[in-house]
Amino acid sequence: MAARKRAKNPHKEFRVLSATAILGYGFPESSFREGLRRRPHLIGADAGSTDPGPYYLGAGKSFTDRAAVKRDLRFMLTAGVRLGIPVVVGSAGGSGARPHVDWCEEIIREIAGEERLTFQLGVIYADVAKDRVRRHLRRGEIVPLTYVPPLTEDALDASVHLVCQMGVEPIQKALAAGCQVVLAGRCYDPAVFAALPIMLGYDPGLAIHMGKILECAAIAATPGSGADCAFARLREDAFVLESLNPKRRFTKVSTAAHTLYEKTDPYHLPGPGGALDLTGCSFRELPGGKVEVRGSRHVKTGPYHVKLEGVRRVGCRTIAVAGTRDPVMIREIDGILSGVQAQVKDILKAEKVEGRVVFHVYGKNGVMGALEPETRIRGHELGIVIEAVGPTQAEADSVCSLTRSTLLHYGYPGRIATAGNLALPFSPSDARMGEVFEFSVYHLMPLARPDDFPVRTVRLRGGKESR
Repeated sequence: MAARKRAKNPHKEFRVLSATAILGYGFPESSFREGLRRRPHLIGADAGSTDPGPYYLGAGKSFTDRAAVKRDLRFMLTAGVRLGIPVVVGSAGGSGARPHVDWCEEIIREIAGEERLTFQLGVIYADVAKDRVRRHLRRGEIVPLTYVPPLTEDALDASVHLVCQMGVEPIQKALAAGCQVVLAGRCYDPAVFAALPIMLGYDPGLAIHMGKILECAAIAATPGSGADCAFARLREDAFVLESLNPKRRFTKVSTAAHTLYEKTDPYHLPGPGGALDLTGCSFRELPGGKVEVRGSRHVKTGPYHVKLEGVRRVGCRTIAVAGTRDPVMIREIDGILSGVQAQVKDILKAEKVEGRVVFHVYGKNGVMGALEPETRIRGHELGIVIEAVGPTQAEADSVCSLTRSTLLHYGYPGRIATAGNLALPFSPSDARMGEVFEFSVYHLMPLARPDDFPVRTVRLRGGKESR
């Protein structure tokens, strides 16, 4: 984060209500109401992730259902606006590019009209121009993340919906401009919850660590759930987490485990402009299923870097789902699939059809693939997903159809029945999956001004803009 003068804390503690792990995952109304009874100073929700893969960024679509997102937002907006509590949503629409942000803004406007709400909305876009990235690339300033190849101009040119993961500064800019509701594009997850308390003078290390827990809401409790609320109280030297559902509680183990969630280094968690240093962190259980966290520090790094995310289109996908319980086929499955692939490859080459095939074999190594350490097949049946990818949907259809029919009737030593090798649960057997994208940009870029994101402010009165 950029250097700033720390403001004086206006409260002895800063209270935060995290509605749900991902906007659209839902939450019990009783948990949300319990959170409101604790008089929060902020209602927040992270709305995005790269976990669902590159498709949603490339397609400009949300990975959560519109009706579910609207339901969650209705609770958050009506409570926040009527009670005077700021509402912050980050990584709008799932992937946080302009189409996702605009989609979520439309929902907010609908709710404002239906509920007759009046408030100032701040909309922050996270999209970045390719020419800007290209300038940094040519100066050697684009840094790949671990196991990511260096960025090339060809990969950059092929990418769509390029975004960068903003920190707390753009959100603070919108809040300082008087926005009661902030809708941000692709965002560092903890920034949703940490931006306002840091602006008010609370310790950045504690605020960001608190945000790291709250961005997944009750997942960090036990039993964990992504579809439930969580609450935090940030103080000068610690923060306290609590569940809002009597079925759950925070423990030292659940809180510490979630602190390490998705991280390779247990002590240093990088983010925009710096990293959390947890070498002196401690977790203490309090009565009532609460946990107090101390000792989290934020260490600034220079220059200030943000993570870039971009995807490129690689074609279209068609799949077929099948199963087998023939013990001979199960025993010989590796050789059978290799033979089918070779036969299909020869036919595609002769017919000048482009495409590739991948088999996902569930019951053998369908989850981990080549990394699976268990080599023995223990089950009496296998599930086989045929994945065909081609430059067009028609070519993907052709490749999948050819592969499915070849595998269905492929001869192998010891086969007794010749009617077919596969049990196909659906008719039609082949399903079009649409466009396929892959991550092409997953790199760090320096940012001279951390708050240099376009912020658009809109005054809504009953869903309509007013001046």
